[in-house]
Amino acid sequence: MRGSKSAAFGRLLFFSATVLAAAAQMAPDQLTEAEKKAGWRLLFDGRTMQGWAPAAAGAWTVEDGCLKAIARPVLREDLVTLDEFGDFELVFEWKVAPGANSGVKYLIQDSVLVDEKQLPEGMKLSFEQQVGWFLEHRSAKRELVKPGSGAQVYPVAFEYQVIDDRKHPDALLNASSRAGALYRMAAPRQAAAKPAGEFNEGRIVLRGLHVEHWLNGVKVVDIRLDDPQVRESVERRWKEGHPVRRLLTEIPKRRTPVALQHHNDEAWFRNLKIRELR
Repeated sequence: MRGSKSAAFGRLLFFSATVLAAAAQMAPDQLTEAEKKAGWRLLFDGRTMQGWAPAAAGAWTVEDGCLKAIARPVLREDLVTLDEFGDFELVFEWKVAPGANSGVKYLIQDSVLVDEKQLPEGMKLSFEQQVGWFLEHRSAKRELVKPGSGAQVYPVAFEYQVIDDRKHPDALLNASSRAGALYRMAAPRQAAAKPAGEFNEGRIVLRGLHVEHWLNGVKVVDIRLDDPQVRESVERRWKEGHPVRRLLTEIPKRRTPVALQHHNDEAWFRNLKIRELR
C-alpha cells in the first residue's frame, strides 16, 4: 500500500513538472490543454483584476501582464481572491524590486484593519498587540485612515515568503524570512531564489494541514501546519490569550481565499494558476 502511494505521489510530481515545463513555453497567463484537462484554472487573465476582491485605492494595479503591488499607498491591503479553496496546488511567478518584501497567503482565518492612529489616545502597543486589540474591538474605519498612518488590512494566515534575499534585512537576519519560507515558521531547506528583478517560479501544495513550498523547481519547505515547530513559532510571536494564536493553532477555517501580500514594496505576480486537489 505504501509503495502504491509513493508511486502515485511520484506521478503527481512528474505531471506537475511536465505541466510547468509546458506552460513555460507559452506566453504568460494562459492555460495549456493539458492544464485544462487536469483541472487548472487561471486566477489572473493578464489584463484585469477580475476574480479578485477590490483593494484599497492605489494599492494594486495591472502592469505589463502582471498584478503589481504599488509601494506606500494610503492604506496597505492584500489582493484577495473572491473564490475560496480547500486542498489545492497553486503555481505562480513573482519578482520584487531590490530590497522588497511580499508574500502569498493561504488558510486565511480572519482579517482586520489595523491603524495605530485610531487607537485610543495615549495607548501605546506593539504591532502584535495592535492586531489583537483591533481584532477584539473592530473599531478602525477606512474613512478615517490618513496618509502616512501606516494603516493596513491584516490577514491572519499562513504565508509563502516572497522577498529579496540579498538586500532585505528580514531575509539577511532570519532564515525563516527568506524566499520560499513558511514565513517565520519554517526556513527554506536551501537558497533557490533569483536576484531581485527576475521572475521566480513559486508553487504551494496544500493537503489538509500538510504543505509544501517550491521555489524554482526546488522543494524548500515540507511540513505540517500542526507541527510542534510551527506551533512554537506561533506561540513565540503571539502571546497566550491572543486571538491570532488561537486562530493559527486551531485553524478552524479550512476553505478560504488566497491572497497576494502588500508589504509596502513593489512586487509583481503573473501566471497564477490553481487547481483543487481531491
